[in-house]
Amino acid sequence: MSKQKPFRPKARRPRGFEDRTGSTLRVERHLVECASRVYDDWGFEPLMTPAFEYADALGKFLPDEERPNEGVFAMEDDDGQWMALRYDHTAPLARFVAENFQDLNKPYRRYQAGDVWRNEKPGPGRFRQFVQCDADTVGSSNPASDAEMIALAAEVMREVGLKDGDYVIRVNDRRVLDGVLESIGASDPDRRMRVLRAADKLDRLGRDGVAALLGEGRKDESGDFTEGAKLDTAGIDTVLNFLDATGGSREAVIARLEPLVGASETGKAGLAALSEIHAVLGAIGVDETRAAFDPSIVRGLGYYTGPVFEAELLAQATYEDGKPIQFGSVGGGGRYDDLVARFTGQAVPATGFSFGVSRFAAALSALGLTGEAAEKPLVIVVASEKDRSADYLQMAAELRGAGFRAEAFVGGGNMGKQMKYADRRGAVAAVIVGSEEREQGLVTIKDLKLGARLAADISDNRQWREEQPAQQTVARDAWIAAVKEVSGRDRAQG
Repeated sequence: MSKQKPFRPKARRPRGFEDRTGSTLRVERHLVECASRVYDDWGFEPLMTPAFEYADALGKFLPDEERPNEGVFAMEDDDGQWMALRYDHTAPLARFVAENFQDLNKPYRRYQAGDVWRNEKPGPGRFRQFVQCDADTVGSSNPASDAEMIALAAEVMREVGLKDGDYVIRVNDRRVLDGVLESIGASDPDRRMRVLRAADKLDRLGRDGVAALLGEGRKDESGDFTEGAKLDTAGIDTVLNFLDATGGSREAVIARLEPLVGASETGKAGLAALSEIHAVLGAIGVDETRAAFDPSIVRGLGYYTGPVFEAELLAQATYEDGKPIQFGSVGGGGRYDDLVARFTGQAVPATGFSFGVSRFAAALSALGLTGEAAEKPLVIVVASEKDRSADYLQMAAELRGAGFRAEAFVGGGNMGKQMKYADRRGAVAAVIVGSEEREQGLVTIKDLKLGARLAADISDNRQWREEQPAQQTVARDAWIAAVKEVSGRDRAQG
């Protein structure tokens, strides 16, 4: 009788999810740390809500309400209530404020960073789990709080190392478009939402794609059909003219929008808010190279009620083949005055901004803005003698005390395998103490980066190579200084 084969599951990553590893995670951590410093300095308090919320706290305001699962990963609790992984940090914040309303100082200013999950169709660079970093002010209806959010986002851009001109915060007010829709008789809720979602795709689909979504609808490359807003030709032209009213000074944009809203009081309120935001931004030193008015920014989420904003990277980087990398938007936000009221029945004004950490960090990596302290130099202590592990671990501890990332090799294999391991880890140096070195009180330091450069460019001047050897042996009391010299040389070579 043959033995039954044991079940062995196939090692496979779930579709739409990614494994994030060392360097990626370090850049993400650097970004979150930079943003957190800014938020702390501006008086915001940290908050961490749970990964799960009850589904009814999220679903109504998701962008794809027509989907059966409403865009969330949900499960039924043992008490029969449906819970869902949080879709963003904003809806959980609204629940938290509603639950603790009497105990919170208002305005309540908080920031939060963590994973969010969206049950949406995955694609290139579009994952179902990613990290967001949010800042919000709850309890202020003053447009100055929106202006502060815009200035806050711009300050984070500076904090991560971007120069003015490398980014811009694009600003609009949803009520201006609402006013335009009122003027063309297309303000019913369903049509309004379809128009908002269409306008939000302008940068990705272009004018023709948006025009199709404003009309009968559009079929994408996969064959999926999205029903349109069914505006007539005049209505489509009016909305497109609205989206085109960008460029120039903030005052110029307001002037171009005024005739499009006509007599709509809603539209006039949006323009008034933009005027005040402009005044506040000017007063606190955020000029139009850092924050510009752009009517095409409408944001797709249904809970935005007033000013909306997006952070766009303008800095240029290139792929290995020389083609430019288009970064686009790395964050966004706006005013959402109705979200807390779902729980309390009481209107509670709120505004906030969110960075997509993974996307933003990838852009910073491409631009070389990973932060000085994002990753300390790595040094590997080679296990030359199998019975000396304690000594090697002690040396690694000494390196860490001197400010390095360090490890003693604990795997199996000869010297060649260990050096290959060190190269693949990106170590700047390998530390070698064999029996001869130990008996003589010596340590050998191998400069891995220099060794690689010399191997790649054998035309280097012989004298230069002799003056900067890829390997040196030093006294036991001088080995840390020698590693620091190697690391400094590597940094200088860039």
